[in-house]
Amino acid sequence: MPWDSAVPRTAVMADPDGGRLAVNAMALRDAGYEVRTAGDAGGLAALLKAGEPSIVVVDTSLSAVEAEAPVLVMVDLDSAAELAAMQPPGIHDCVAKPVPPKELVHRATALIRQVSRRAAARQEAEGLREQLRLVSAAVRGTNDPQEIAHLVVEGFGRTFRADHVRLTTFEDERVPPITATWTRPGLDKLPAEALPDEDSARQTANMLWAAAETLSFDGSEEDTRAGEASGAPRLAPAASLLAVPMGDGGSSLGIIWIVMLDQPRQWSRAELGLIQHVAGNAAHGLIQSHLISSQQQVVKQLQQLDKAKTDFLATVNHELRTPLTSIMAYLDMIQESTDQPVSPEVHQMLDIVVRNTERLRMLIEDMLSVSRNGLDDNLMHLTPVRLGQTLNLVAGALRPLAQLQNVTIAVDPLPDDPEILADEVQLQQVFTNLVSNAIKFTPSGGRIEVGSESRAAADGTRWATVSVADNGIGISSEEIDHVFTRFYRASNAMSGAIPGTGLGLAITKDIVARHGGRIDVASTLGAGTTVTVSLPLDPCRSQAN
Repeated sequence: MPWDSAVPRTAVMADPDGGRLAVNAMALRDAGYEVRTAGDAGGLAALLKAGEPSIVVVDTSLSAVEAEAPVLVMVDLDSAAELAAMQPPGIHDCVAKPVPPKELVHRATALIRQVSRRAAARQEAEGLREQLRLVSAAVRGTNDPQEIAHLVVEGFGRTFRADHVRLTTFEDERVPPITATWTRPGLDKLPAEALPDEDSARQTANMLWAAAETLSFDGSEEDTRAGEASGAPRLAPAASLLAVPMGDGGSSLGIIWIVMLDQPRQWSRAELGLIQHVAGNAAHGLIQSHLISSQQQVVKQLQQLDKAKTDFLATVNHELRTPLTSIMAYLDMIQESTDQPVSPEVHQMLDIVVRNTERLRMLIEDMLSVSRNGLDDNLMHLTPVRLGQTLNLVAGALRPLAQLQNVTIAVDPLPDDPEILADEVQLQQVFTNLVSNAIKFTPSGGRIEVGSESRAAADGTRWATVSVADNGIGISSEEIDHVFTRFYRASNAMSGAIPGTGLGLAITKDIVARHGGRIDVASTLGAGTTVTVSLPLDPCRSQAN
C-alpha cells in the first residue's frame, strides 16, 4: 500500500549517545512520529520484537539490525572505522553525522515514502502478472479461435483499464481471419477506419516482430517525432497507443492495438514483457486451433465420403443381387429339368456358369459385409452356438469344392463340444472364409486340417481356439502383416491368377473382433498357412463385446 500521511508513524531510535538520542527523538516527535528509544543492541532488539515500526534510525555501532521496516543509519563519513562497521544488507539509506534534527526528520519521511512506493509497485506488478496469467491460462484452455481472441482483448482491456483493444489477424494460412474488439463500458465502439488498414498494420507488425519489440505513443512530442520518422501508423484521437505484434517463426500473423483516449500511458518494461508473453500464447493458440479445426474438417469430409461409399455399395449390391437371384433360380431349373434334359456337354457348361455365378454371389455378399462393417452393430444376433457342430457344417458344405481341386479337409472333433454365445450366421461366415481360402491356396493333393480346443488363460478367462492349417503356397513374411487389409492380395495369389477379392480376411477379422475374439496368422512361403481364431467362452464377455 502507498504511504498514507493520515496513518500514525512510528520510529525506533537506537544511539549509545544519550544526548544526541534525546535531541533527535524530540525532533521526530515534534514532526508527528511516535518514538521509542534504546541505547544498546539489547534494547533495540526488544523494541523491534515488541512491534514493527514505520522506520528504524540507528547509529553505525548498532547497524547490525534485522527489521522489516526501512533502516536509516547515522554514520560519521570521516571515520574509517564507522564506515567499515556498517552492515549494508539491512540498510536502506544513511545520513552523515552530526545530523541536524530537521534533516533527520526529512530523510526519515522521504525514506518511508520511497519504500512504500516500491512496495506498492511490486504489489501492482504481482497483481498484473496474476491477471495476465489467468488470461494465458484461459487462452490455453480453449481451441476456439474466436474465443481466444476475445479472451485476449478483454483481458488486456480490463487489466490495463484501456479504452479500446483490437486484435486482428492477417490473411495467412497459419491462422483463420479474426477481428476481435473490446471497448470500455460507456464508450462508443472504435470505428474500423480509425486504425490502420491491413497492409499498413502488417508492415508495422512485421517491423516490430523482426525486432522483437512493441510500438507505443504516449502523446509526447518526442514520441510523435519518432513515429513520424519511422513511418509507423498513429491513431489521431488517442492520447496513448500500443501496438503488439503476434507472430510465429520469421513473420507476423496479426497485431494487437491497445488504445487510451484521454490519458497518456507510459508502459514499463515488465508490463511490455507480460503483454508480449500473452500475445505469444495467443498466437500459438490460434495456430493450434486452426490446425485442429482443419483436421476436424478433413475428418468430417472423410466421414461423409465413407458414408457415400457405403451407401453406394449397399445400393449396387441390392441392384446386383436381384437379377443374380433370378439367374441362379433359372440355372437350377434347367439343370434339374427332366422333361427336356440337357446333353452332357451343355451340363458341363452349365456347371461352369453355376460356379461363376456362385463366385459372383459371394463377391456381392463380401462387398455387402464390408459396407455394413462398423455401421450397424444390431446385425449381431447372439445365441448359444455349438462350435464343433458349426465346424462340421462348414466342412461338409465345402468338401465338394475341395474334392474338385483334389484337396482333403479333416476336422479334429473336440472331446467336449463347447457352447459359445455368438451370431451363428456370422460365425459360419468366419470359418467358411478361412476354409475356402485354404482350398483356393492349396494345390492338388494337399490337405487342410481344422482343429479346435478349449483352454483357460492366465487371468482365469476361458477361450475356444480354432485353427485352420493348410500345406499350400503360403505367404511371405513381408506381406503377412497386410493380409487383413481390405482388397489386399498377396503377390503369389496375383501371379498365380487365383481368384479372390481380398475382402474375406478383412471381414473375418471384423466379425471375430465384434465377438470379443482375436485372429492370428502364421505362414511360411511355399509350405503353408495356419490361421488361428480365439473366441471367449464366457457369456458375459461375449455380451459386453
